[in-house]
Amino acid sequence: MAYAFDELKGVCGMMPAFATADASNLMATSTVDVDNLHDGVDRIINDGIGMIATTGSFGQCWNLLFDEFQTLVKATIEAVDKRVPLMLGVTSTNPREVAQKMKFVREAGGEGVLLGLPYYDALPIPKVIAFYKEVAEAFPDMSIMIYHNPVNHRVHIPVRAFEELVKNPNIVAMKDSHHDTREMIPLHRIIGGKIAQFVNQSQLYPYYEMGASGCWSIDAWMGPWPVLRIYEACVDGDTDTAKRVIGELGGGGRPAAGSEDGGDGSGGNPHEFAGYVKPGAPRPPASYSQGSDERARNRAARWVELCDKYRPEVEAWRAAHKN
Repeated sequence: MAYAFDELKGVCGMMPAFATADASNLMATSTVDVDNLHDGVDRIINDGIGMIATTGSFGQCWNLLFDEFQTLVKATIEAVDKRVPLMLGVTSTNPREVAQKMKFVREAGGEGVLLGLPYYDALPIPKVIAFYKEVAEAFPDMSIMIYHNPVNHRVHIPVRAFEELVKNPNIVAMKDSHHDTREMIPLHRIIGGKIAQFVNQSQLYPYYEMGASGCWSIDAWMGPWPVLRIYEACVDGDTDTAKRVIGELGGGGRPAAGSEDGGDGSGGNPHEFAGYVKPGAPRPPASYSQGSDERARNRAARWVELCDKYRPEVEAWRAAHKN
């Protein structure tokens, strides 16, 4: 097993599937822009992101060709270069394709995966448990991050299921935003010390106090500073700062309706306008209806303002905690 529970914490950046300029073309192939991927990953790691996950909904696990997936995996492993934990998304409608993707990740040198449920038909809870058990036993040397996305995967994994899931020692983390405050205490009685839970950036307070190890963020790819500031405030128990920054995130703090990762293309893509990384053109079907560029530009401009505001505070916190 590559990553231990206690290695996984902080802000997990949900990486875009960096696209070439022609990626919106229905006939396009080889649409992963490796150079922009390398530049973006290097920048966000240097700026202090604690962990990276690829190919969720925002990372387009659902509309990459298999050779594009392979290109993305190899390029991301190379770009990360073991500097932070890396979870490579292998979710598929087809469990046999999950196995093929995991074999490729392992052969390419990957150590961890982000794994959601097969989502063509909703699985009953006993089959959810059986699916994760089978995969975990087939790949005991790989760390697994559960991708809990009831909106897209059609199943809310109940607290009681984790009594079985924690029996798989290589299930070490969970990307989550769908267990509410009533579930958090009983959930962490089960997963505490075994599964690191990453909640949405807008939930880190109060969920950090209830056992969460960190948060996931797509907005971090417009600049990680506001989200890093929330995490630092939670670590310090500075609830006033955590609440203030979360409040300033506004609509950008939560996923877009209908998509856990906000990757449905509605309202344009603010990441393209923020200038922090170059995510590239939207792939079909997100390219069919991009919504308002003005809305996306406004959101990006607001996020850049927050980056300018909170970067000095993050850097000061780091300097104070250096030793």
